[in-house]
This record gives sequence, C-alpha cells and structure tokens, in this order.
Amino acid sequence: MVINSKTELTCPEIERVDLSILSEFQQVEIREDDREVGEGNLSLPELDGGVESGLNREEDSKGGVVGLWGAPPQRPPGSNPNRNCYSEIRAILARARTTAPISVQPSKRMKRSPSNIMRQSSLTKLGSMINTAVNKRAVFSIAREVFILIVFKRMKPRSNIRFRKRGQNFDIDNNNKTDTSETESDDGTFNYEQEFFNLGIPTCSELRAPKNFTTLIRNKPLFSSMEELHEKLTELLADIISCVEFNHDGDLLATGDKGGRVVIFQRDPISKNSIPRRGEYNVYSTFQSHEPEFDYLKSLEIEEKINKIRWLKRKNPAHFLLSTNDKTIKLWKVSERDKRVEGYNTKEENGAIRDPACITALRVPTIKPMELMVEASPRRIFANAHTYHINSISVNSDQETYLSADDLRINLWHLEITDQSFNIVDIKPTNMEELTEVITAAEFHPVECNVLVYSSSKGTIRLCDMRSAALCDHHSKLFEEPEDPTNKSFFSEIISSISDVKLSNSGRYMISRDYLSVKVWDLQMETKPIECYPVHEYLRSKLCSLYENDCIFDKFECCWSGNDCAIMTGSYNNFFRVFDRNTKRDLTLEAARDIAKPKTLLKPRKVCTGGKRKKDEISVDCLDFNKKILHTAWHPSENVVAVAATNNLFLFQDKL
Repeated sequence: MVINSKTELTCPEIERVDLSILSEFQQVEIREDDREVGEGNLSLPELDGGVESGLNREEDSKGGVVGLWGAPPQRPPGSNPNRNCYSEIRAILARARTTAPISVQPSKRMKRSPSNIMRQSSLTKLGSMINTAVNKRAVFSIAREVFILIVFKRMKPRSNIRFRKRGQNFDIDNNNKTDTSETESDDGTFNYEQEFFNLGIPTCSELRAPKNFTTLIRNKPLFSSMEELHEKLTELLADIISCVEFNHDGDLLATGDKGGRVVIFQRDPISKNSIPRRGEYNVYSTFQSHEPEFDYLKSLEIEEKINKIRWLKRKNPAHFLLSTNDKTIKLWKVSERDKRVEGYNTKEENGAIRDPACITALRVPTIKPMELMVEASPRRIFANAHTYHINSISVNSDQETYLSADDLRINLWHLEITDQSFNIVDIKPTNMEELTEVITAAEFHPVECNVLVYSSSKGTIRLCDMRSAALCDHHSKLFEEPEDPTNKSFFSEIISSISDVKLSNSGRYMISRDYLSVKVWDLQMETKPIECYPVHEYLRSKLCSLYENDCIFDKFECCWSGNDCAIMTGSYNNFFRVFDRNTKRDLTLEAARDIAKPKTLLKPRKVCTGGKRKKDEISVDCLDFNKKILHTAWHPSENVVAVAATNNLFLFQDKL
C-alpha cells in the first residue's frame, strides 16, 4: 500500500486507522465500481522533509496524513539496502501488535488540524536529538520515536478493498460479494482474529468466536470494531508487569503493571515458619495506583503504567510504599483492620443519627472482631515537578527523603512535603541540540544519606556527594570503562547505554547493566569494573536484526542477592541469568508455565550458536525476542527470587 495523493484509502465512520493491522498485508488494491484505483507494495512515503512535509497536507486531501518526528535513524551496516528508511515504523508497529495498540485521545477541537494533534512528547524530542535514540522507552504512548496518525475519508458505497496476504486473496465488499478463498472456516464464517488481524498475542475467549466478515462490514463500520478490539486488547495488555520489589524483610512483594495497578503478595505464614522455610506467597492487597491522564496543553497522553515501586522501612503496623508513573509519585499506606467499634451514643448500628433528645443513657462503645480487611490509601501525592518521564525513585537511608529522576533532572523530596522539591542534578544543556546523553537510572547509597549515583545513556556512572554543593553539577567520581577499539561498531553507543544501576547492600560495590553484560564496580576504583559477566554475548552477531525490530532498546534490570554474593538479571526467551561471584559459576534458567511448575527443579538452559546442538540446547536462531524478562527482584535475606515474564510472575527458591 502506498499512501500518496493518488491513492484514496477510506473507511466508514472512523478517522483513525491502526496501521499495524494493514502492515500484515503485502499488497492492497483499492477498487471503485470494479475499476482499479491504486495498487502498490506496503511502504510509507519518503518524507525527507521531516515533520513539516508530513503535516502540511490539507485535511481534505485524498491521501493519508502521516507524521514523523525526527530524522530517520542511520541505516546500520549490513542491513538490506533496499529497505525503506522508514521500515523502523513497521518494526515498532509489529512490536505494538504484541505489546500495545497505538492510540491517542485528542479533543474535538484538535481533530480539525492533524498538525495540532501530533505534538512531540518530551521524550520524543530527546530521542530525535540523540542520533542513536537510546532514550526510546518500552511504552507505546506516543509510539516512541515515531508517532503515526493516519486520517482517511469514508469509504464510498460501492468501494471494495482486496487484500493479498501470504498467497491468500480475499475481498471486502459492501455489496455482499466476497471471495474468501483459503480463509473461510468450515461453517463459512471468517475467523477475523487468526486470519485477518494476525495480532500474534495470546488468544482470548472474547476474541476467538468466528465472525461473518461480510455481515461485519455491511452492518457495522469496519474500524469501529477495531476500536472495540483495541479496548479488549488494552484490558489484556494492562496485566503486563512493569516492576517488582520486595520490602525490607521480604514478607511482602509488590508488583506494578501497565494498567496502573499495584498487587501486593504476602508470604504464607505456614511456609514462613516451616523448616526449611518455603517461599510461598499469596495475594495480600490490590489497588489502583494511577489512572490514565491527558495533557491537553502538550497533547500528550500520560500512561497509568507503574514505572517503579519502592518500600519504606516499617515503623508501625502499617506498610508504606512509593509508586510512580511517568509524571506523578504517590505515597501509599497499606494497613490491616480486623476490628470495628460498635455502640456509639449518637449513631445507630445502621448508621442513622440518633436524636439527642432521645438519648437517656450513655453507652460505652465496644470493639468487636470482624473479617480481616486490607486497606490501601494515598497519603501523599507528589506531582508537577518533572517535565520529562520519571525513570527512577529511591528512598534515602534517613527514611525522610527520597529522589526522583527523569531523563535530564534529579529532584530531592521530603516525604512530608508535596508541593516543593529541590533540583540536585540538572544535565539539560542551554541549547537542546547540544544534548549528548540522558539519565537512565539513579539510586541513593544504602548507608550514606548524602551519596547518590546515577547512570547515563553514554555508559557512564556518576557518584555525587550532596554535601559538596546544593546543585551537584560536578560529580565526585566518574565510573567509566575505556572502550575497546576492536569491538567498536555502529551499535557501540547503543549497547553501552546503562539501563540499570544498583548499589550493593553493604554499600561497597555497585552493578550496572548494559545491553550485553553486567558489570561490578568497586566504589573505590573508577577506572574499570572489577568483574564483568556477559549475559547474552551470543546476540552480538544479531545486533542488526535486533536494531531493526527495536529490541536493542530494551531496558533490562539487575539485582543483588541479600549477601551480595550473587547477581541476577533477565534475557530473552524468558531466560534469566544468575552469576555467583564467589565460584564464578553462572546459570541460565527459563521462566515458563510448562517448565516452572510448583516444586519442580529447574534445569539449566544453554544457547547454542553453532550449526550442531545437543538435545537440551536451544539455537540462538530459535530465541523468541517477544518473550523477555526485564524486571527481577531478590529476597533481602533468603535465596528467593521474583521474575516477571510479561503478565506472569514467577517465584523461585533454592532447592530444599
């Protein structure tokens, strides 16, 4: 399909079309009254002029309106020279089919002008400033570096569209003339989930029922049904876990998801007191932490996705935790209530207020037991302090302050003050064209309340001492590994970007996670890491394809064991790696439902890069890059680990 002024692709009762649906098809023919209007391969127009060339078209022009933010990335060496320079769009959309639909909800006034609808988000602007686009996020609120909106006219009554997909042909016709060769089921109906949309996501009973496609087109607008489908998909995709965190004693485990929910698991008392102790957890509380919002001034959708969760140390029977999305941080109190007060003098048991004139005697209220109820209530809301997306929060060891970091700034907050924060790190240049790096992660020292570290997209870690100055413009220490000239390539800057940094529980060491490895640093030695553990070095030969499908921008987390003797991080194909610092042994384990059954022993997995492989090995060409473990957590005192694989949470422990 070529979207240009000569090709009119229209559809009924809708102004937005999900291009990820059409991107499955190799060719699209548009016919009107049995007369061919246009035909072409699936590609996008060359908009070398950037934003303006895509947005200057009139609203009533015959072509679709396509907006592209920023210059296209440079084509990596070894890639297909015939590949369209905007095929990155298709890669993003292909990933969106398995992750989240692209949608925007502008106001009706803004719909008049597509140029007003398509505004840059702060992150998109940063991404276009950095040639390598290391600041891409795994959230599709604005489709990351590329934001696409296609506006079509309505389909004429006698128009029909012929799709060619993988050797199959079928027509969509308003006149009840359909030829669904090789796509009809036995009962003559069309399975629109498996054949037409081919979304590649887990099936759902609501989406499985076959539909008569002709009736769907004739009686109901085609793309209004897509929006209904998107709503159902959004419900499914909202369960994808976005963060995992144990509290300080390990009895509670909190997870946040893309739907803005926080689910807290509590360790089973029987398993906790058994000998040996077992790591069995049950659901303790669930609450909605954040709701989706829309910034009408910036025309920016603020997702409800929980980016980070951090626990505060327990000082009373209640538990406190911080949760954040892209813009707002909330302090939550989680408490139990198993008693209620009865026998008020001025209130009846049914809640009615008693007439004071009728009160002849005073009653002493009594406390009666009730079914245990867990309540979660927001105690503080910290908002309007970040221009860019928040990527980190960290509670200070003094338990009175905490930091929040976005792409360019780090703010210091007091837990009791919501309307004021102090900016302690600001790397935003006066001229944004001079921007060379962004902040990717930040954390306070576990012991020294005046020390913090933050990592950047250039592969450096800076240690700052807040005693030296109010604004930490100058770091106290800079941790950076010299680049190996033999490994320098087009992707060097991208894969060297640090996605996570964690200080050890003792405060002596810290680990950093880049795309291919985990490094251990001694805070007393800045020149190079003392240990380096390759996570998936076998992917170095696949960097070109990983760049094309956008996986090279995935942000993997890492974590320490409670005694600082082991490190854990995630990989693809639902693999996660565990490195023993003492014995230098490492394990590759897989988190999968069919393998990780309760009380079964996991077998180490091995990835083979050669032509021949053993029975228990898996070829690097067979890895599923849509299955990935980005978020992990380790129990603070025991060998119990939590691993998030899309919408599944796995708990593993040492062999008993």
